[in-house]
Formats: sequence, structure tokens, C-alpha cells
Amino acid sequence: MTALKIIAMPTEQARAYQRGEPDANGIAPEKEISTGPGNPCRHCLDTIEAGAEKLVLAYRPFEELQPYAELGPIFLHGRECDRHQEDAGLPTMFGRWKTVLVRGYGVDDRIQYQAAKHVPVEDLEAECVEMLADENVTYLHIRTSQYNCYQCRVERA
Repeated sequence: MTALKIIAMPTEQARAYQRGEPDANGIAPEKEISTGPGNPCRHCLDTIEAGAEKLVLAYRPFEELQPYAELGPIFLHGRECDRHQEDAGLPTMFGRWKTVLVRGYGVDDRIQYQAAKHVPVEDLEAECVEMLADENVTYLHIRTSQYNCYQCRVERA
């Protein structure tokens, strides 16, 4: 059993986007075909295989608007997919990268600057556990190192 909860986009939110409801910018998600090695889905936390329909949309993984509530582009399967189980451990799709950016946030949803670093994927679970040991860190975001794209939220189990 893992010491971490890996939290993907909520199913209700994913289904709304898959129905064409507006994203964080107030526009309908764009439909495209996944290419190359595929794209990471933020709901199932698996790869959208090349040739499959994907949605591209603006996403803000915060409940309230405030200066640190970043918004950015994400991918989502065009079809319904099962949500990544919170207790299933780190998604295998993270193996597509050598490093990821892990950033800690406090109870007020503000960045905790002492808890932000690029982490080799093979060390990710241990680093997340260590970063969450800081009492000022309530949760983490995992983002791509190269583009800073949001992937998922991590909390203590």
C-alpha cells in the first residue's frame, strides 16, 4: 500500500468536458487526434494512444481564484475513461519522462517555495513522501519538467 493518494481530475468534471461543456477559459474543449507517442490524460492518468480522439482544454486545478491558481492546457480522452484510483500508486505514464516538477502547496493553496523541485521519475514516490513530511505542505502538484503542464495532485494517504 502506498503512502500517497494520487488524485486525478474528478470524473464529473471530465464528463462535462467530454460533453463539450466550457473549460476554465469559458470555451468548449478542442477535439484533436492524438499523435506521436500519445498524450497524457488527466482523468485516467494513462496515455491517449496515437490515433485516438483527445480533447485539449484549459484547466485550473484549484477551487478558488487567487494569484497562485494557475491555468494551463491539458489533454483528456475524447471518450469516457475510468478515473485513476487514488490508492493505485503512481501512474505508469510517468515513465515517459526522465524528470517531473513536483511543487508543494499550503492549506491556503499558495506555493510553498521550499517544496519545489525537479525529480527523477524513479525517485518520485520517495521524494513526494519526503516533501509531504513538511507540515507546511498540504498537497503537491506533479507537472512536466519541460512544459510545466499539470498532471495530477498528490496528498498523504
